[in-house]
Amino acid sequence: MTATVTDESAPAATGTTTPAPRGLAWFYVVGGAVGLAASAALMLEKLAKLANPGYVPTCSLNPIISCGSVMDSPQGSLFGFPNPLLGIAAFPVMIVFGAALLSGFTAPRWFWAGAQAGTTLGVVFVHWLIFQSLYEIGALCPYCMVVWAVTIPMFWYTTLHNIRSGPAGRALGRFHSLVLTLWFLAVVVLCLQAFWDYWTTLL
Repeated sequence: MTATVTDESAPAATGTTTPAPRGLAWFYVVGGAVGLAASAALMLEKLAKLANPGYVPTCSLNPIISCGSVMDSPQGSLFGFPNPLLGIAAFPVMIVFGAALLSGFTAPRWFWAGAQAGTTLGVVFVHWLIFQSLYEIGALCPYCMVVWAVTIPMFWYTTLHNIRSGPAGRALGRFHSLVLTLWFLAVVVLCLQAFWDYWTTLL
């Protein structure tokens, strides 16, 4: 992630609008497209499995890297429908928002509040899924991990943009890439630790 995603030097918004750095707008478009593609691919795999219970998803590579195990779990349909539908619904919103910002749209404060609420719900859900994958299901879904990889920075940089004029925002903004790197590193370490016995068999 580059430093262009957030711009701590931008002046605080006045009135009812908050200008956005173009890096953040581009990330909404590109990150949203990546998340949408991963969600759609996982949904297609789910539909194939529903049509043929014996179907082995292409993203099921071994006992640990197995999206089939995740899809078949109760956690894979937390709200009564396949989780990928959430991504198919949410990521296009971020793509459109990013495209609007790139076109010159200056979002009102309530718009940014909505983006904050949406990305916060997304990152909370993602971390719940991470916990479930590591310690309850016992498997990792590659497409799900792509969604994790775009949702976390989407939340992080949305938050930094919304708090950028305060002391906390300015302080965190100076180390935005470091914080994000450590965040991802923590997730990687947890994945290694949870399945360490299996990973060592591959050495």
